[in-house]
Amino acid sequence: MTDATDLSELPAGPTVQGKLSRDDIMMRGGMLVIALYLVITLAFPLYAMLSKSFSTYRFELAQYEFQMSDEDGVFDGTILNGAELNEQTGAFDELDLSAGSDGRIGVTGFFPEFSFRSPVMYQIRNTSDTGRFLVGSKLEDGTDWVTLDSNTFRRVQLRPMESTGFGNFINYFSTPALFNSIKNSLWIAVVSTIVTVTLAFWFAYALNRSCMRYKGVFRLIAMAPILVPSLLPGIALVYLFGNQGMIKELLFGASIYGPIGIVIGSVFFTFPHAFIIISTALAVSDARLYEAAASLRATRWRTFWTVTIPGARYGLISAAFVVFNLVITDFGLPKVIGGQFNVLAVDIYKQVIGQQNFEMGAVVSVVLVIPAIFAFAIDRLVQSKQVALLSARSVPYQPQPDKRTDTFSFIYCAFVGLFIIGILAVCQFAALIKFWPYDLSLSLNNYQFDRMDGGGWGSYFNSIKLGLLTAVFGTAIVFFGAYLVEKTNGFKTGRALFQMFAMLPMAIPGMVLGLAYIFFFNNPSNPLNAIYGTMAILVICSVTHFYTVSHLTAVTALKQMDREFESVSASLKQPTLKLFSRVTVPVCLPSILDISIYLFVNAMTTVSAVVFLYSPKTSLASIAVLNMDDAGDIAPAAAMGMMIFYTNAAARIIHLLVSKGVLTRTQAWRTR
Repeated sequence: MTDATDLSELPAGPTVQGKLSRDDIMMRGGMLVIALYLVITLAFPLYAMLSKSFSTYRFELAQYEFQMSDEDGVFDGTILNGAELNEQTGAFDELDLSAGSDGRIGVTGFFPEFSFRSPVMYQIRNTSDTGRFLVGSKLEDGTDWVTLDSNTFRRVQLRPMESTGFGNFINYFSTPALFNSIKNSLWIAVVSTIVTVTLAFWFAYALNRSCMRYKGVFRLIAMAPILVPSLLPGIALVYLFGNQGMIKELLFGASIYGPIGIVIGSVFFTFPHAFIIISTALAVSDARLYEAAASLRATRWRTFWTVTIPGARYGLISAAFVVFNLVITDFGLPKVIGGQFNVLAVDIYKQVIGQQNFEMGAVVSVVLVIPAIFAFAIDRLVQSKQVALLSARSVPYQPQPDKRTDTFSFIYCAFVGLFIIGILAVCQFAALIKFWPYDLSLSLNNYQFDRMDGGGWGSYFNSIKLGLLTAVFGTAIVFFGAYLVEKTNGFKTGRALFQMFAMLPMAIPGMVLGLAYIFFFNNPSNPLNAIYGTMAILVICSVTHFYTVSHLTAVTALKQMDREFESVSASLKQPTLKLFSRVTVPVCLPSILDISIYLFVNAMTTVSAVVFLYSPKTSLASIAVLNMDDAGDIAPAAAMGMMIFYTNAAARIIHLLVSKGVLTRTQAWRTR
């Protein structure tokens, strides 16, 4: 009998790899298509913006040569170099020689005795092929002499040379007014975050840990600020505390135009975001911990600090970073009520719209992205460390009636609700009066938008069109992409990269994304240049800007479905597309409807993401509010803002009714 062969000495066999099915190939292909969409609409524009921030322009005077004739028009052959002339005359200093891409300087300053009536003739040429100068509107980029009379010579303007470097960043940080915007933005964001999270925590605590009445009403009131653009609270504060405000005396001489107004307005429009997160954290609590604290005779205050706060700490941290991100990247509110108090988002607008300095706008955008990404990264890190607070053996916490606590909670929620309703009521009041503060009679004159700047009623209907297109196409793209990344077999690297791109939009401020679209899509050499200035680019920008929250909503819904559905479908030899349409979509329909209304509302209210991209034909209601406020038509701006609010409120109601009807038919299995 022979000895058994040692299995460890056998040669390694070939690695067996599973064969990809047709459905696997289709799903991976679909994922790559949507990933390509995110690359084109997010990665490429951001790269173009980053490249623009390092593009520097400078007038290289040594690349130009001049000749000057006598009064008879005869040139003696003396060649004058531009750099040498500048040293002799001191016409331009170093700061003057640094410019933007559209910069230009005249050349007559090199000749102190120049007169456009003089019979003297001039000649100018480039010394290299990179030199450029304008004669009127004609660009000269050759090295041949150009002969001009004195009257024409005064129209000569030199153009700067492009190079790459950190010059723009050096200029930015060496300009005190611009650099001060960083400090202002951080200070406003920190103060607003502390105030908002504090108010939202106690509001959520009152609703979750008391037996007060009208909880549903207060929840609706708390969510109202989501339905309006961030500019609207600024307009309301002007009517309340402005130079002719209703109750300006309450500020005791302080001005609402500046940090005070920005902080109050920021608290208004970020409150619902903080409330949702904190309320979710407080809603999941184990009653056994409170029973243990009571049995140990711990005081309410001690129980609060040892049980409630630790249980809600992740929600508090997440809410803080979300609020911080929203405030530091907001543009509309500081633009309306910021006055001379500069912040980063408004600096981008001033550099691009006011000074046409796109390179410096790109620099400010890069600076703005840093704290936004930093806050987002910490938030994701904190969420990754969060552990389940509710186990299978946990007992859900149920608050017990307490007259004192319930009364105090009701009073507190009433004050917060009064603040929110008051802001909206002031805006509606401003929209209906004829002429504040001299004629307080009611009128609908402020709703005659066609007589005012801002795009008229057409901008309002454009916003509705944008909201509907964003909801339809955005929901389809987001949900299908989430389905592919969640249900595709294998392909770990591709799925990880897709998740990274899907999370990136949350960290990119709207102003930055809009400016990046200018650099990328407004490039004539880009094949996609045709969509610039159309409704299509507004839809693409809106879908991309709000992609992350929608994606996370879809992924959460899909994770609730066991992978056994795919296994059963494969065993029955049913195509994945059939499973997707017959099972996945009906089961996830509540989340799909939530994504659609989220995209619609945000497309109606967004300002920063589209302020650089609209055209006269695609002006939007939120942009009309901004433009009318700039033109001094504050009451019509309030009227347009309230139209956005009522439209979003109506959309919410329609969404609720449609959801109830559709879900009754498709979600009956949930109640069995």
